[in-house]
Amino acid sequence: MSSSSPAPAFHEVIHASVRLRICGLLRQVDELEFSVIREALDLRDANLSKNLKVLSDAGLVRVRKEASPQRTDARRLTWVALTRTGRPALEAHLAALRNIADGDPMNLG
Repeated sequence: MSSSSPAPAFHEVIHASVRLRICGLLRQVDELEFSVIREALDLRDANLSKNLKVLSDAGLVRVRKEASPQRTDARRLTWVALTRTGRPALEAHLAALRNIADGDPMNLG
């Protein structure tokens, strides 16, 4: 493990399947629009919203609303990003999962 790699730490909020998949998508980008996440993970709006609220309440993601230049009505786009707390928490969780997969389930931080 390099000095910049986080220590393994299992994170119960991230670990839920849908939330882990959301975080995995966000890991590679600065932010994603709600509909992109919904389509990529084949989720219903309500399911995605519920899981984003859990992640947001835990301080792991930031959700922001923005007017869409393509729309003439009042609906806004929803953008989602990992927070400065969320990104290292995800990396630590992934490190813990790697330890489990490598046969070291006790080294979880």
